[in-house]
Order: sequence, then structure tokens, then C-alpha cells
Amino acid sequence: MVNLAFSIGDLHFKNPVLTASGTFGNGSEFDDFLDVSRLGGIVLKGTTLEPREGNLYPRMAETPSGMLNAVGLQNKGIDYFEKFIYPRILNYNTNIIVNINGSYIEDYIALAERINRLEKISAIELNISCPNVKMGGMAFGTNLASAREVTREVRSVYSKKLIVKLSPNVTNIVDFARVVEEEGADSISLINTLLGMAVDVVNMKPSLSTVTGGLSGPAIKPVALRMVWQVANAVKIPVIGMGGIMSASDALEFLLAGASAVQIGTASFIDPQASVKILEGIENYLIKKGFSDLKEIVGYINRDN
Repeated sequence: MVNLAFSIGDLHFKNPVLTASGTFGNGSEFDDFLDVSRLGGIVLKGTTLEPREGNLYPRMAETPSGMLNAVGLQNKGIDYFEKFIYPRILNYNTNIIVNINGSYIEDYIALAERINRLEKISAIELNISCPNVKMGGMAFGTNLASAREVTREVRSVYSKKLIVKLSPNVTNIVDFARVVEEEGADSISLINTLLGMAVDVVNMKPSLSTVTGGLSGPAIKPVALRMVWQVANAVKIPVIGMGGIMSASDALEFLLAGASAVQIGTASFIDPQASVKILEGIENYLIKKGFSDLKEIVGYINRDN
């Protein structure tokens, strides 16, 4: 038997494979493809205080080894979430994490207070890093003072585990990791998408209605891996790595570099069972290598082995 568990403080996860917000819906969309409860946790689609229609179409574009998206956090708001989505996830035997977003700090505070009352929600993922909304999002994640303030204010009203999702669109990712750790984050997840764009040469116009959007998929993995390695070596709280993880081998790179867990994103669009296959691959790797505990490989490349 291999122990795949990891923890964020006193919050325990059965294994290190989670889903990334915005790529797995609210879990029930994948019930026909896999047993969601096998996963260590699921991070639900980004939720805002008020309903959002998202950006105009087109808002997705394929790129070499990746994709651009400018969905713009389309969702039906926290009232709808509490009334219709929350009851549907109560039977999942795994950690449920809600990704929250806002245009103003007050939005984040109000959302955190509402979600704090929902017993089944194990944690929130504070999204200060979304590059495809006009207000909020990345504006908080690319300014140190703003990142500090929004983390501090949410921490003051939220009693459960707080995961802060960082933007890669900054000069020094370590500075932001240290700031949110200082302000009470229990864990850090990274990276969100890279800011990118594409041009439709046939129609001679941008491929996205917003011109720029978030780049995800295999193309960003080397950048994501580098940033996860940097942050894992700079903070004491657990790091959750993501960005271009398409296989168990990809996930293992993040774990060996210092991530305690991983989130699977774009891969689920290609193969709805990707997260479970990656989990099985990690377990088989540990058995093959003779390890009995996941912790034995976390940060392995940073040790004098």
C-alpha cells in the first residue's frame, strides 16, 4: 500500500490530485465519466457575488500545444450556487473547494462570508489572478499591495482553509507568495493562465473578442514548473502546482519540484478521465520506485539525495 495523502494544516486530502477551477464545472458534469470521489478534491468553477454573462464570443482559440480562453468567469452567482449547485455536491466523498472572484475587495469579503457558512465546503481558492476579466482578477494578483490587502481582508472573515491562486504575469512570483503567506494563506496554488493572444489571419482580426486571453495547456508547463519550484523553496505552506499537466509524468515533475499536490485543468477537456488516470499513474510510479509515501518524493530534487 502507498500512502498518497497530503494535508493543508488539519485539512486532509486522500491523494494529491485535484481538478482546476473552470475546467471541471461543478463536478456533476463529469459523473458519467469517472467517480469524482476518487480524487483528492475538486475546485469548482469560479463563483462571483452577482451573475456574470462572461465575455462575448469568440472566447476560446486553439494554439500550438495549448489553448486561449477569455470566458470571463461566466457563472450564475452565489445565490444560485447556494440554492442549486451546493445541494448537488453534498454526496461527494472528497474535499470541495470553491474558487471565488470579485471586481472589488468587498466582493471577495462578502463571498467568503457566505461560503464560510456552507459546511460541505472545505476551503476557498482566492482567485486574484484571472487574466480575462476587465475588472478585478489579475489586477489584485499583479500588485503586491493589492494582493496583501485582499488576502488579509478575506482571512479576517473566513475561518476555514484559504488557498490563494497566484498569477504568473508578474516579475517575481516569490514576492507575491511570501506576501499572501504573511497575510494568512494556508496554501498557494499556481499558476493561473499566462496572458496571450492569437490573430485570425484569414479574417484579419483577433481570434478572441477580448483580443487577449489566458493561455493554458502543455505550452505553459515549463514556466509553471519553474514558478512552482521557486515558490515551494520560498514558503512554508503547501504549494499546489498546475499548468500544462497532461499526464502522470507531468504531475510527477511538479511533485518532485516541491508541489504537495497538483490540479488538472486543460487535460480534462481532451480526456474527461485525465485526472483519475494521472492519479493512477502517480501511484504506479511510487510503487515502481519503491516509495511507500507521497511525501518521500515531494521536493525530491531539492534534497541531497
